Amino acid sequence: MSTTTLTADSTETALVYDTTLFFWRAIVNIFFREIRPRGAYNIPKEGPVIFVAAPHHNQFLDPVLVASEAFREAHRRPAFLIAAKSMKRAAVGTFARLMSSIPVARAADEAKPGTGRIGLSADDPCLVVGYGTRFTAELAPKKQIMLSKAVGNTLAEVIEVISDTEARVKKEFGGESGKTTAKIREVLQQQKESNNLDGLDFKVLPYVDQGEMYGHVYRRLKEGGSICIFPEGGSHDRTDLLPLKAGVAIMALGAMAADPSLRVRIVPVGLSYFHAHKFRSRAVVEFGSPLDVPLELVEKFKEGGSGKREASGKLLDIVYDGLKTVTVRAPDYDTLMVIQAARRLYKAPGLHLTLGQVVELNKRFIEGYIHFKDEPRIQELKAEVIRYNRLLRDLGLKDHQVPVATRATWKTLGLLTYRVGLLAVWAAFALPGVIVNGPIFILAKVVSQKKQKEALAASTVKVAARDVLATWKVLISLGIAPFLYGFYALAATILAAKCGAPLKWKIWTPFLVMIAMPIIGFSALKFGEAGMDVLKSLRPLVVALLPGQQRQLDNLKSMRQRLANEISDVVNEFGPKLYEDFDEFRLLPPTSSVPPSSGTPGLWRRKSGVGGVDAQGHLLVHPMTWLDERLFGWSRSAKRGTSVWGGTKSTDASRLPSPNASDDEEDHGDYDEVVGYLGVYENSPGRKRAKSLQNSYADLQQLKKSGSQQHLNPIGSPLLQVNTLPGDSNGQLLHRRERKGSLTDDVKVRRLAELDRQEPFKEATLDINRENSFRRKQSKNSENHIQDLKKDE
Repeated sequence: MSTTTLTADSTETALVYDTTLFFWRAIVNIFFREIRPRGAYNIPKEGPVIFVAAPHHNQFLDPVLVASEAFREAHRRPAFLIAAKSMKRAAVGTFARLMSSIPVARAADEAKPGTGRIGLSADDPCLVVGYGTRFTAELAPKKQIMLSKAVGNTLAEVIEVISDTEARVKKEFGGESGKTTAKIREVLQQQKESNNLDGLDFKVLPYVDQGEMYGHVYRRLKEGGSICIFPEGGSHDRTDLLPLKAGVAIMALGAMAADPSLRVRIVPVGLSYFHAHKFRSRAVVEFGSPLDVPLELVEKFKEGGSGKREASGKLLDIVYDGLKTVTVRAPDYDTLMVIQAARRLYKAPGLHLTLGQVVELNKRFIEGYIHFKDEPRIQELKAEVIRYNRLLRDLGLKDHQVPVATRATWKTLGLLTYRVGLLAVWAAFALPGVIVNGPIFILAKVVSQKKQKEALAASTVKVAARDVLATWKVLISLGIAPFLYGFYALAATILAAKCGAPLKWKIWTPFLVMIAMPIIGFSALKFGEAGMDVLKSLRPLVVALLPGQQRQLDNLKSMRQRLANEISDVVNEFGPKLYEDFDEFRLLPPTSSVPPSSGTPGLWRRKSGVGGVDAQGHLLVHPMTWLDERLFGWSRSAKRGTSVWGGTKSTDASRLPSPNASDDEEDHGDYDEVVGYLGVYENSPGRKRAKSLQNSYADLQQLKKSGSQQHLNPIGSPLLQVNTLPGDSNGQLLHRRERKGSLTDDVKVRRLAELDRQEPFKEATLDINRENSFRRKQSKNSENHIQDLKKDE
């Protein structure tokens, strides 16, 4: 099958690609509530690039997210490798061709049931014995035999067809370890005893020549383009990566072997979803450091045979290690739930992590758990976290609601009454859109669940086949919406005609309806989203008002504080054992509850906790937060947030949505926290502490040990320039912190401590970056000199 190759000169193809991507970006931004990139600066702006993405948790939406962020951040247009079977689908195939995708024929997609049943010779595991089979007609060298699901759909390549009932395979089913062979013989024996059946069902897979596909890949890379591949082979919903296929290694090595001047770079891409199959969920797309293909592996690849296999295997290991740095991998679902709960407990109360920081903390917690999971202290802590999760579920609370769940009856009752009324208002606004789009929602859910069952039945790796749900929800919605809106337009036109409307209104009616329907749908989306947040907030208010619940809340709060302290102690004990540079490069908690955004405060936008204007306080972005803070701001100033619970003086918003932090803040957000952590600046006389540093990691342990949510002693930093207005006796910051330049990688904390506190931020940053650049050059020159000496020897 031919495909369009996108080059720098093919303006028409680029325009088609960009238009298609623009359409899909609009779709995914409706489906997902938030999509955040991380490490986008790692994407090479030019030259041949292979994006290697995993885990493949969202079928056809995964490629859209990768393409969207790669184009937005680096203006790269990756061509995706897609199953030839998927290219034959009407909608998927059309859009895939418009985005220059490269079809990959898979033998498993062309599998056909074999005649009869097969078993293994008692003397030779590589000799296949048939019962009522027709091997001479159905098998041939290079074809493959796939056994039934009962033995894991294992494969073996045919090298010789001896007769209709005997054939020889290249090696044992499942590899040469012999474990799969033993399992096959055990299943055969069980079937013989229970059902008196000889052999197992099997399928025949044809030999597939991938020469054309590799030709397209090599040509695109040679022209300086980019491709994207999901090396796991297919989508799944497991918590860990599937074994990687060797295709990505063969592509990179083969392209460089064919053209010695080519330098292919491999960029690992991690996809992290928060409830991937659910509408209005969140996603993080993380780009890792680009990997260079070692030239010695290219030379070994050219040797062919065992050298080619060895080179491909080593490069695949490099790719796998790269993917481990950008993916969240847990051994099972229960472990992932425990890790996420521990991460939430480790975060200081009142602080809100960006999606990027959540993903990074999850990765580090999982790595630490896997390394120390057999430690008795870790096992006890895991049991306690599971018990805490169970208590949360029984009370219907979320973890972030526990610290503020102190009973204050009249305030709680007032807030509950207000929110019930607010829920009724949002429901009234959302109802028209829900009714109008109801058929789409119902049909999308029914069809997606049907496809889920089909995918689960046909797969050996899927757990619940949730990876197909989001794709089919989107596809069904896109297919049904035009017809449904057209029906509404026709019905409205007929109604206008029967009501005797003027001619011009009869003409304009269908157009107005077709324009109004998407607007009504989007309005229902926003109001419904706000209403769901209000609905979720009612349960803890009701729980707080029930008689006898106060003791349970107090016990839960005490348990949470105890677990938070224990997790902090465990991190401090085991962290240095896992990371040698733990104290220098630990991931610090964020320094403010919600990062600021630019803008002017006023009726529609509120001041944030860091002196900036917070977009999350925008009335149109989240009405509940806006009204909560102005109508139920029980603290001295509504600008300081909502405190509806007795005995609490929190600066938190009543709801903390994910921040609209910029990409740079997310990628380099640890810099300010590191500066605030330096002990050399503690208790500096005559210095005001920025409010954004009032909860830095230096104070985290004290905060957790004491259980207090009040502001801590100030720590100043010469690298943060924050001014206060004259006459502000409380030191309340009224100006947003200005964005500063970023440091390069590998800056030691002790180097920051050596800075002159009076040196301006810009000059200090430039000085350190120059030092890093000079140090790298010296290191590179030293390495080259050593290599030259070795060559001379």
